[in-house]
Amino acid sequence: MAGRERADAARNRQAILDAAATLLETSADPLSITMNDIAAEAGVGKGTLFRRFGDRGGLLTAVFEARIAALTSAIQEGPPPLGPGTPAPERIIAVLDALVEFKLNNRQITLAMEHLEPGSAGSGCFDTPNYRIAHALFTELLVDIVGADQADWIAFALLSYTRIDVLDHLVSSKGWTGTRIRRQIGDLAGRLIAP
Repeated sequence: MAGRERADAARNRQAILDAAATLLETSADPLSITMNDIAAEAGVGKGTLFRRFGDRGGLLTAVFEARIAALTSAIQEGPPPLGPGTPAPERIIAVLDALVEFKLNNRQITLAMEHLEPGSAGSGCFDTPNYRIAHALFTELLVDIVGADQADWIAFALLSYTRIDVLDHLVSSKGWTGTRIRRQIGDLAGRLIAP
């Protein structure tokens, strides 16, 4: 019986993650998706969501983490240009580009993540594991380029280029393409970190 409960729990977890992802991807306003909406779409009770994920932030974080896992792995242990062994300036530009591309391809979930209420699980984009990983990596890579006294600050500046509210505005209001955004950010970042 215990094995079956674990299988059911795993099925429910995946159904919840799939339902949340589907609702977020198809919603005109991802911020309006409620736990009730997700529970109904997943075919589970609302209490199951709260027991499993704590709150809306915890659920959104789980969906986001599932989406970004492959990119995180490529950055941490993959081949160049994202992975270790790439010269620092090239790696910074490649990782920045990959983050922007990821966010543009996952705008709805990223919008929801970056607008979580303070105090909810996963709130505050500076406190997410992925932000901390990217910031630490950029800081480490920047030390030899700009010096230790500037590395932390420039890492924050570079990551500010990946804010989804700005990216979404450029796409939705300005009509920019993802290619143009990525090129502009790459050019600006290249000038910022030029030796």
